[in-house]
Amino acid sequence: MTVAGIDKHNTAQSAGAAALLPWLRAPLQTVLEQHRGHALLVHGAPGDGCWDFAMALGQAWLCESPEPGARPCGLCGACQLYRQASHPDQQWLLPQVLALQRGLPVELKEGRKPSRQIRIDEVRQVIDAMSSTSGRGRGRALVVFPGEAMNEVAASALLKTLEEPPPGTHIVIATAEPQRLMPTIRSRCQHMRLQGPDSAAGQRWLALQGVAEPEVLLAAAGLRPLDALALHQSGVTAQTWSALPQRLSRGDPSALAGLGVPALLDVLAKLCHDAMAHAVGAAPRFFPPSSMTKGLELRRLSQWQRSLLRLQRQAEHPWNEPLVTEALALDAQQALRPGA
Repeated sequence: MTVAGIDKHNTAQSAGAAALLPWLRAPLQTVLEQHRGHALLVHGAPGDGCWDFAMALGQAWLCESPEPGARPCGLCGACQLYRQASHPDQQWLLPQVLALQRGLPVELKEGRKPSRQIRIDEVRQVIDAMSSTSGRGRGRALVVFPGEAMNEVAASALLKTLEEPPPGTHIVIATAEPQRLMPTIRSRCQHMRLQGPDSAAGQRWLALQGVAEPEVLLAAAGLRPLDALALHQSGVTAQTWSALPQRLSRGDPSALAGLGVPALLDVLAKLCHDAMAHAVGAAPRFFPPSSMTKGLELRRLSQWQRSLLRLQRQAEHPWNEPLVTEALALDAQQALRPGA
């Protein structure tokens, strides 16, 4: 068994008070002032900062600042340890794939790929740790993200801790799809809906991150600022995004190169949605209106949509990416061809 981890700086950025996304500060303060239970279920999208919120809340629960209104302070010993993912009372449950992406140490068994689920043995290990004496005397904090990554067996193992938590235990379960959680898990948590920023605030924040024409990438990401920033960091610009529909209508597969099948299917689903909206006279959501081809046939687009939905259910299949990219580009060209 080996322990792997990457880029601890990213963990600090996610958890540090100074780095907390501006639209998360008010809801965090509201929870700290009003939440009295031991378990909180946060419904929010990763692209709106749901992970960052959950980690900041865990840090605030363990923060040792004498001023409750200043937590998490980011300066005390507890905050420093938390930001380095080494606080003795800090626990998390993430799929191994996500933990590696976020710089958290992961135990990997030889010959096994990182898991995309939260496994029962990981839940049991965390439960054992939560049952021990607090290392710094402020109880323990557990972050579960995303909650829907727990299968029924793993969720059932966590249920007893939710029902009868050790003294001083705080648990936050962050999820984009609360309906996929067991009803017994949902019923034992207080609930809150985490909202992302409005479009103007999102654009201002993206501009501060160096994103040119942030309104284009924010729309491309469904108004989720962190997803828009990820597009920017992957090399997507407003110009390349706006040019994508016309490039695909000409049969240019290089427009999709390097995306990977899951991301590729997500982009095509957005384009199909906007093309169908444009075909019936509605405004597109993800692409600028000027990028849409005129005279599209709704019947052809509907067939394309059904094909994409079938493929999305198998997005994690080990596809031959160059062949799939070329085939999907050809399908897009056919669907985006103007009618007679």
